[in-house]
Amino acid sequence: MKRNDLFLGLYILIPIIFLIVPIPTLLLDILILFNISIALIILFNALFSTEALNMSSFPTILLLTTLFRISLNVGSTRNILATGYAGNVVQTFGNFVGGGSLVIGAVIFLILIVIQFIVINKGSERISEVTARFTLDAMPGKQMAIDADLNTGAINDEQAKERRQKIQDESSFFGSMDGATKYVKGDATAGLIITMVNFVGGLLTGILMQGMSAAEALQRYSILTIGDGLVSQIPSLLISLSTGVLVSKISKESDLGNVLIRQLFSIPKVLYIVGGTMAFLGLFTPLQTMICLVYAALLIIVGRVIEMNLEIEGIEEETMEEEESVEEIRRPENVASLLQVDPIELEFGYGIIPLADVNQGGDLLDRVVMIRRQVALEMGCVVPMIRLRDNIQLNPNQYVIKIKGVPISEGEILFDHYMAMNPGYVEEEITGIPTFEPSFHLPAIWITEGQRERAESLGYTVVDPPSIIATHLTEVIRGHLDELLTRQDVQNLINNIQEQNTTLITELVPKLLNVGEIQKVLQNLLKEGISIRDLVTIFETLADNAPTSRDTDVLTEYVRQSLKRAISNKYFPANEMTSVVTLDPKIEQEIMGSVKQTEQGAYINLDPDMTRSILDAVKDEVDKMEDLGKNPIIITSPIVRMYFKKLTEEQFRDLIVISYNEIDTDVELQSIGMVTV
Repeated sequence: MKRNDLFLGLYILIPIIFLIVPIPTLLLDILILFNISIALIILFNALFSTEALNMSSFPTILLLTTLFRISLNVGSTRNILATGYAGNVVQTFGNFVGGGSLVIGAVIFLILIVIQFIVINKGSERISEVTARFTLDAMPGKQMAIDADLNTGAINDEQAKERRQKIQDESSFFGSMDGATKYVKGDATAGLIITMVNFVGGLLTGILMQGMSAAEALQRYSILTIGDGLVSQIPSLLISLSTGVLVSKISKESDLGNVLIRQLFSIPKVLYIVGGTMAFLGLFTPLQTMICLVYAALLIIVGRVIEMNLEIEGIEEETMEEEESVEEIRRPENVASLLQVDPIELEFGYGIIPLADVNQGGDLLDRVVMIRRQVALEMGCVVPMIRLRDNIQLNPNQYVIKIKGVPISEGEILFDHYMAMNPGYVEEEITGIPTFEPSFHLPAIWITEGQRERAESLGYTVVDPPSIIATHLTEVIRGHLDELLTRQDVQNLINNIQEQNTTLITELVPKLLNVGEIQKVLQNLLKEGISIRDLVTIFETLADNAPTSRDTDVLTEYVRQSLKRAISNKYFPANEMTSVVTLDPKIEQEIMGSVKQTEQGAYINLDPDMTRSILDAVKDEVDKMEDLGKNPIIITSPIVRMYFKKLTEEQFRDLIVISYNEIDTDVELQSIGMVTV
């Protein structure tokens, strides 16, 4: 058993034993003085701790000290009633502190009870209750602030974890303190009751059992009762004071002494005014002139010293600023920090700042957090930190989305307006400012708050500016996830599943494929909008096929085929007939005949006229499907799919190309056309 555990066990066991077994007077003296020492230690720890959480175990300490003190009360009461003597400490407190007088001792004891019970306990209980309530109410806001700092890059994941843990600790601590203050209140009440029992029981014992006169019994037992009450109430008062100090402590990185001195004696003119007031009271009132003038002189001198120190600090700060400016000019420019490129940036004009400022009610930061969560759930990869910053060079209501420092897309909003879009079936028009929805470039109208309800009732889709920006940002991220997936991200994904799939990872990496080759396969999937969340299936397929081919494009096709259930679920709704376009077998043969294999991979060496003819035919079929309101999906044979996709991806970015082997058996398809030349 550790020494600390042994001490704690004895501290709990001793009071329990002494509730049953009589305490010898010498041991009682030792334990009473030990109790006073512990109370002083707790008080000064509460005073000089930098923040309340430094004494997070205080509720438990409060319970243990209360139990210890009550056991001493019971032991001293037993000795008072049995022998008329409770040890040197109790006798001394009764004679010395109470002056040997029943009246003086009783008055001092009652004053202590009033101070503790009515002033300190009542205030501590109220502060604990209010602090616990406000701490719990503030938790969601603090969590959002941490997420905002994390998304803007102000803190890293480890710092965010520490801050969240601190918030949880504060909530638990102040919630416990709200209940623990009841111990202090109950302890004061119990002390008062025990004192009355000692007094009445002592009188009855002295008169009826020991044959004392009423005056003699009153003198002896009143002194003992007052002494016992004082030795229990003084530590109790110290613990109550510690409770009040701790629950009212401000969260500063300095102890209470430094904070109080700095706040009370930091403004010279305050000390001058108080010093002048004391001098006036000494000269023009019957108060002691000498005492008042001494106080006045001390206050004025202290004020002057503080003022001189402030002047010196001001001069030193100015000198230091000038030296730093000169040193900054002389110092070689550190360009290393300028080389850092953020993966994703959202820059906006000053008119959009209120949408991103939490203090002004903006929730754009919260939406950014949800974007990262949504993409992680849908696509199976972690989106890098999204940097939000204002740019005065932009128009007030303009925003720009950058990927790796390069502008990818932009948009413009109208603050305090809503964007209304016609889903296609609304015939009645509404007045507003014509515009285009930035994510999908659909026609839309800016409307005011007053028109919103009418537009929604007519069937228009109405969205607010933060939703417009968030949707636009989400679509840009989805369209460039393959660029954002780094080797380190892939290694992190591997590490996440390694513990549960040790055999698979050991076989695959790096024996069959290295991290870079796995990255290429995952990028190919993300580029066509295929989720990589089912990493186990993906890695199993790679492990099966990597021994025969290390061509990442070919491996991607094998993986797509193993993910056919997910692909079918994404593009072909259950229990519905899906319209598709097929590829002419002659074109497939033409494409496969033009494929050239090299050490760097395969490429298509197709005649330019044939390429143009194929692309024109694809455009005709895509336009036909879009006119029917259907997604353009082309079905090909497995061996042709990746080459046909490469052939068409530059001109038709949204074209979905799927092979027959990627379609689940229960999918119902309807061919409404064929790409042919």
